[in-house]
Amino acid sequence: MQRRLPPLNALRAFEAAARLGRMTAAADELAVTPGAISRQVQQLEAHLGLRLFEGSKNKPLLTPAARTLLPALTAALDSIEAAVRTVRDTDSGTLDVSCFSTFTVKWLIPRLFDFHARYPGIEIRLQTAGHLGDLERERCDLAITVEASTPTQPPATTTLPLFPERLGPVLTPELAARTGLRTPDDLAGQTLLQSKTRLNAWAMWAQAHGCAAPAPTGPVFEHYYFTLQAAVAGLGICVAPWHLVADDVQAGRLLAPLGFCDSGYQYVAKRSSQRNKKLDLFCAWLQAQATQAPLPLTAATLGAARL
Repeated sequence: MQRRLPPLNALRAFEAAARLGRMTAAADELAVTPGAISRQVQQLEAHLGLRLFEGSKNKPLLTPAARTLLPALTAALDSIEAAVRTVRDTDSGTLDVSCFSTFTVKWLIPRLFDFHARYPGIEIRLQTAGHLGDLERERCDLAITVEASTPTQPPATTTLPLFPERLGPVLTPELAARTGLRTPDDLAGQTLLQSKTRLNAWAMWAQAHGCAAPAPTGPVFEHYYFTLQAAVAGLGICVAPWHLVADDVQAGRLLAPLGFCDSGYQYVAKRSSQRNKKLDLFCAWLQAQATQAPLPLTAATLGAARL
């Protein structure tokens, strides 16, 4: 029996526009123009003899018919995508990995050469994480993010722990020699760098360290990566996660006179639940890299060494 279906492109365009709520968002997802999405939706409406959107172009609303069609169509397209992934489930191809840009630059990219050497047939396609949502909806195989170290619910089987976040003040050897930084009290009056993406970093460190929070008086940078680079350039003192400055500390570009302490958060990798041999290999490699990462000195260890 011959199936009497509307054109597939029209169905895809409508599903993306209805799910995302905007023609422009659907156009971005499907890599076409908003005009193309609009024409495909109009073609589907003509085929069905029904209106699917109503209201203004800026705030289109789904009609009752569209609300009935959307969930079934989304489920059908998801099933098709899952079937395609199954037949393409090999140990070569592309993986889409999402994570914070500073983590990407300072931790992941410097280690990816090892993965590429081990698995040259797998391409890691990196994207910047805005917020962590549904991995399948975001068309992402794995997302690296931060969450509380003591979650209220047991972690899902698709959540892989990497390492706890440890915070500590860092500065150049030259600045350390001038300031004589040895205790939290020595931070008073110093240039303390900040980032707009984490304005509470100094307060979080102070709480974890068990001392009064210093009053940041230095410049505020647009991005955490800029703040770290400013610290390497000797522009002030930055409080930073160990995994983002470990290479700089080990190379002697930065010092951490007060050590590092747990912030109460941990880095985790959240993987797609879909079966994926490539992703299995990447997750195993990622956890091995996290385990092999050097541990920082703690404030207690530094204190004992000075006695």
